[in-house]
Amino acid sequence: MEHLERRLPRRADATVLLDFLEDDLREGLDALGDVESHFTELLAALRPESLSPLALVEAGDEALVLKRLALLEDVVMRLRRRMSQAAGMMRQTPTT
Repeated sequence: MEHLERRLPRRADATVLLDFLEDDLREGLDALGDVESHFTELLAALRPESLSPLALVEAGDEALVLKRLALLEDVVMRLRRRMSQAAGMMRQTPTT
């Protein structure tokens, strides 16, 4: 983020964009971690010591992971838009 900050104009809109970009990256990584955790739980439910009908049903509950995937899709679209905005701002800034 520091490298991008140096390349953007020193304006309020660039500062806001950087804040949103950082928030979106953090939110996306958090959602991705939840998706990874879901798959880890699925694998754990398949271990011989954990294997039971109840464990399989509970591990297969996809409600949370589907919400996180929907959020992840939204974050990816926001990041694409923000990266494009940053690219446009970079074109406005003379390089030194």
